[in-house]
Amino acid sequence: MIRLSKRSVSTLLRAGDRSFRFAAAASSISRSSPSATGVKRSGTESRWYSSSLTNGTKSTGSLAHLNMQTNWFMGHRNESSAAASDSSSQAPPPAEKFEYQAEVSRLMDLIVNSLYSNKEVFLRELISNASDALDKLRYLSVTDSEIAKDTPNLDIRIYADKENGIITLTDSGIGMTRQELVDCLGTIAQSGTAKFMKALKDSKDAGGDNNLIGQFGVGFYSAFLVADRVIVSTKSPKSDKQYVWEGEANSSSFTIQEDTDPQSLIPRGTRITLHLKQDAKNFADPERIQKLVKNYSQFVSFPIYTWQEKGITKEVEVEDDPTETKKDDQDDQTEKKKKTKKVVERYWDWELTNETQPIWLRNPKEVTTQEYNEFYRKAFNEYLDPLASSHFTTEGEVEFRSILYVPPVSPTGKDDIVNQKTKNIRLYVKRVFISDDFDGELFPRYLSFVKGVVDSHDLPLNVSREILQESRIVRIMKKRLMRKAFDMILGISLSENRGDYENFWDNFGKHLKLGCIEDRENHKRIAPLLRFFSSQSENDMISLDEYVENMKPEQKAIYYIASDSITSAKNAPFLEKILEKGLEVLYLVEPIDEVAVQSLKAYKDKDFVDISKEDLDLGDKNEEKEAAVKKEFGQTCDWIKKRLGDKVANVQISSRLSSSPCVLVSGKFGWSANMERLMKAQSAGDTTSLEFMKGRRVFEINPDHSIIKNINAAYKSNPNDEDAMKAIDLMYDAALVSSGFTPENPAELGGKIYEMMGIALSAKWSSPEVQPQQQEMAHSHSEDTFEAEVVEPVEVDGKK
Repeated sequence: MIRLSKRSVSTLLRAGDRSFRFAAAASSISRSSPSATGVKRSGTESRWYSSSLTNGTKSTGSLAHLNMQTNWFMGHRNESSAAASDSSSQAPPPAEKFEYQAEVSRLMDLIVNSLYSNKEVFLRELISNASDALDKLRYLSVTDSEIAKDTPNLDIRIYADKENGIITLTDSGIGMTRQELVDCLGTIAQSGTAKFMKALKDSKDAGGDNNLIGQFGVGFYSAFLVADRVIVSTKSPKSDKQYVWEGEANSSSFTIQEDTDPQSLIPRGTRITLHLKQDAKNFADPERIQKLVKNYSQFVSFPIYTWQEKGITKEVEVEDDPTETKKDDQDDQTEKKKKTKKVVERYWDWELTNETQPIWLRNPKEVTTQEYNEFYRKAFNEYLDPLASSHFTTEGEVEFRSILYVPPVSPTGKDDIVNQKTKNIRLYVKRVFISDDFDGELFPRYLSFVKGVVDSHDLPLNVSREILQESRIVRIMKKRLMRKAFDMILGISLSENRGDYENFWDNFGKHLKLGCIEDRENHKRIAPLLRFFSSQSENDMISLDEYVENMKPEQKAIYYIASDSITSAKNAPFLEKILEKGLEVLYLVEPIDEVAVQSLKAYKDKDFVDISKEDLDLGDKNEEKEAAVKKEFGQTCDWIKKRLGDKVANVQISSRLSSSPCVLVSGKFGWSANMERLMKAQSAGDTTSLEFMKGRRVFEINPDHSIIKNINAAYKSNPNDEDAMKAIDLMYDAALVSSGFTPENPAELGGKIYEMMGIALSAKWSSPEVQPQQQEMAHSHSEDTFEAEVVEPVEVDGKK
């Protein structure tokens, strides 16, 4: 017999349902169990057993051990102590079940005032509900034609009473019975559309129509955004009676009654009447209603009519003036003509508002270029045709239809590439406009110039259907949209009309360069689209593919230099040896170019190399010649480094110069002169990071230049010569400017140049000054010594 201490039993009772059930099983162990008979447990063992049952982390191992030792769960009955039996027989108190409660008025307030960010979406939601009702009727009429016989026309009509602040929306859809009014409008978050779709899926003939819009069952309550009282009159073909549902914004109840007024009866469908709030009566303007329909529900598959004021121009007769009549009577010979004038006769009538058909639902092979361009101009209020368009359908894990466009010009300016929020992509769900306000969900910032529409049936929207939620589906959709956009741009670049891509690059080239910095995953797609000027093409930009094709066989890298203009780039001393070898150098003349190229790092296994940085390898090293030059000028380099001090990190022999005496190159991992200039302009007075990122500067000299040879001779003859020291300082300052750096003290540099000019130009164009006494002595001496004599010509042989 296994004895459990009182402490163990009480622990088992406190352990919850799982431990309690196990303890109850333990108490019913048979007395005849051979492994349990005569077993004596100490108090320590009993306590260990109790803790093993209550401790969730050790229960598995303990149960296995007990099962092996005592043959529990084998059907044997053991006798337990009376105390344990009495304690285990007590059942736990039964759990009470409660229903969630909600304060309906508070819940309605949250739905109306917190769910939607824009009041005008109420019309979109009501039209979507009406479209679903028409879709249901159309689906059911396939099997039961009697349903649609009363009103064969399937449409939506919106009447706005501006004077009284009332909007009435009527559809000829399926309508609702009394019970459906209670279920659909009386139960918050119960979607009749969702229920209908579930019934379709459960039926054997499901899959007929998947254009139903409703999902959440709260769209109807958006009416209380603008209305303080809503009246719903509805007639279902399933019932002979018409019912009226009425609710108020600040009420937790509603009323339903039978509609017996003959003037308000409708053959079939639903009529929603909104009594607008005082601050929302401007929505009852017919023109605004028409604008909202065109914006949100332009592509709903059913016709939407709005009550609009129209005018007809007519000619009416004008009554004759009595004075003019007398004059006409006096002249009997003149023929009388009736005088008329044009007047505009005003009247009200229904006007079809959603005339434009969604061309993205058509087969791309059936749509002409002219139709694509016309849709682009209408949808985005443009007056120019797009550069390119792409119409495609994506199926599989994510299904959607889309038309993308590349605009001909940048609407925000060529230099505006940081405007991340645009309204260029219009998102539709089942042809109902959802939003065009995106923050990078569908396109990254550098492709924000792409315009188009995206229509999908299944998107992860929030309940208000205004915000696209982040999910795996959205990420997949984003990748496919970006791929199509790149293909579209690549098509422009391969076009026979080179001017199209030049126009594109002029407007959106900086966007693609920004993509090199922000989107490393798509470097292979972006790089072929880039264009740059080069040393062999200063007037026309070339692609990286063209550069690679023009490379020399022995060339291993793509060379570039960054500067502020083509003129300064092509005259930089860094290019001297490279141009002599016939190698091509890319000119990066826009501020973003250098960062973009550094982000790419390589293209087609060719690394990008900045020729303004140290350790430039042109593949023509001659070790014997380098050793001889280093032996000749090595000590001179050390002497120059000692003079320049911390201004430079090192002085070495240059392999990139041919006509310049020296050059100042940047460190391999520091900023170039161009980048340093740009960062100074953006530092806003904070120079802390500038000093850190300047990096090392290397002073390179050209041993073949006459100035360097003279400096070398000066070192060997007199290293402490003051003129030689000044020459080194001036040579460094000149290299600083010619290499693209900004001198720290321009006035001091100017003074050195003027001093050297004074020495060089001394007595070059003017005679040296002579003392006045010397001039007088020279003058008197000339008067005493020389006399003027006139010599007559002599004739010889008749000739003078």
